[in-house]
Amino acid sequence: MPEQDAQIARKGRMAALVIAGTGGLWILATILGGALALDQRLRALFDMMALGGFVFALVLIYQLWRLRRGHQGSRR
Repeated sequence: MPEQDAQIARKGRMAALVIAGTGGLWILATILGGALALDQRLRALFDMMALGGFVFALVLIYQLWRLRRGHQGSRR
């Protein structure tokens, strides 16, 4: 069981880092895009990349949820 607890914690940290990193980079790209007057197509590319990062975070959260459900079921 301690190995599974460590796996749950590791997956949770990874999801948190992906969300924080994606959000920070997205804000930075938005600020730089406005300051450098980048083309709207390039700004949209940054938005799509951020969307991909957030979708990946949702996948990680779903995996974490499934892992925790299986972990709780084994304790009963």
